[in-house]
Amino acid sequence: MDIDVPDVLAEVTAQFARYETALVSNDVAVLDELFRGDSRTLRYGIAENLYGYDAITAFRSARSPVGLMRRTDKTVITSYGRDTAVASTLFYRDSAPGRVGRQMQTWVRFPEGWRIVAAHVSIINEPGSST
Repeated sequence: MDIDVPDVLAEVTAQFARYETALVSNDVAVLDELFRGDSRTLRYGIAENLYGYDAITAFRSARSPVGLMRRTDKTVITSYGRDTAVASTLFYRDSAPGRVGRQMQTWVRFPEGWRIVAAHVSIINEPGSST
């Protein structure tokens, strides 16, 4: 199996950047597009466990657009073959000093393009932080 094929990494990196832009600007249409429209798609969030595309899109449409800005760090994207990749990143929000968010996404290439099939988001105290 080929790992980190350059053109595959470039494609997934572009989709990850598109997701990040949509997230902080609350572009729900793009966020919905980037998750696989399937009952087996899942997203474990900070305070929710979402099973299936319908639950994910309902969460997105009901979420407040306030406070979505964040900065990312230590993003790692790894491709496995030509049709699967994992994107992992840390994120920070000014509204949560001393806390670090962690996000992982599994991306799969389908005929309609790259889609997230599983995602996990969590927040912990920043290691070494006094919070």
